[in-house]
Amino acid sequence: MTTLVTGATGFVGGNLARALWARGQDVRALVRPSGNDLAIRETGVAQVTGDLLDSDSVRRAAEGCETVYHCAAIYSFWSPRPREMYRSNVVGTVNLLDAARKAGVRRVVFTSSVATIGIPDNSPGNRPVHLGTEDMPPRPALLIGYYKQSKYATEQIALAANDEEMEVVVVNPCAPVGEWDVKPTPTGQIPLFFARGKAPGYIATGMNLIDVADVAEGHILAMERGIPGERYILGCRNLTLKEIFDMLSQITGRSAPNIRIPHWAILGFAHLDQFIEGTLLRRPPSVPVEAIKITRHPMYVSSKKAVAELGLPQSPVEVALEKAIRWFRDHGYI
Repeated sequence: MTTLVTGATGFVGGNLARALWARGQDVRALVRPSGNDLAIRETGVAQVTGDLLDSDSVRRAAEGCETVYHCAAIYSFWSPRPREMYRSNVVGTVNLLDAARKAGVRRVVFTSSVATIGIPDNSPGNRPVHLGTEDMPPRPALLIGYYKQSKYATEQIALAANDEEMEVVVVNPCAPVGEWDVKPTPTGQIPLFFARGKAPGYIATGMNLIDVADVAEGHILAMERGIPGERYILGCRNLTLKEIFDMLSQITGRSAPNIRIPHWAILGFAHLDQFIEGTLLRRPPSVPVEAIKITRHPMYVSSKKAVAELGLPQSPVEVALEKAIRWFRDHGYI
């Protein structure tokens, strides 16, 4: 059986492709000509050059595949051309699902995001009281920015594609950390910035962390056991940002910041940083405005459904953070 993985040069897709290959599966990856293939280099993953916006290359990649994992998406809270990022995520998903159907693919696992889960109100920086679940639709006001909006749109497209001919299961990863974060992702930048000594303070927010290896396993379990048309949150532990920094302090030996920075102050700095780096210098800002706006709403969710129905592993997030730090050090990021 041949399996196609899109986004295999990315964080989640790379770990997934490696995990499938390690199990002896015939894995094919759609890789852009300019893509950094470090995550799957020196493996038996077969690379097919193409782009999700090039429907012919997507069709060639899907030919002969029985299953597809669609992990590819531009995951960023800033882009010099945000509308193009939205188009890439949405049109790319339409092209992939169309190619999969024409190729006779029987089952697709679509990688969505916790961003599409409805999040109840919780006080920023405090322990969660109410948790988001798969049956909660997102509040439109919290779909902040092109990334979240594109993930919501693509999730709806994926769910609508589920039928008797081609089953589609949706997984909603939380904040993954671990090895092979080549870019790195916005989530991976948290331990990376801390290890570099670039975390002078913290803001009152929180998220659900999970080992990226468990996210990869969750995809495989969704392919094997997931109910078509259902969503599964792939998460592990809800933590405040301060708690994450305290864990990183134990791992790295660096002191955790004790200064709580008000949201208004960091938001003001983000606007200035985005103007200087993003507008004037045309490079990704260190503190994207969109990311700071999102932190006002802690992403606390429950993964009980994925644990009960799929058997999603719940590895210690402390170990995942330690693996992330070690990988960044071994590959020259720190």
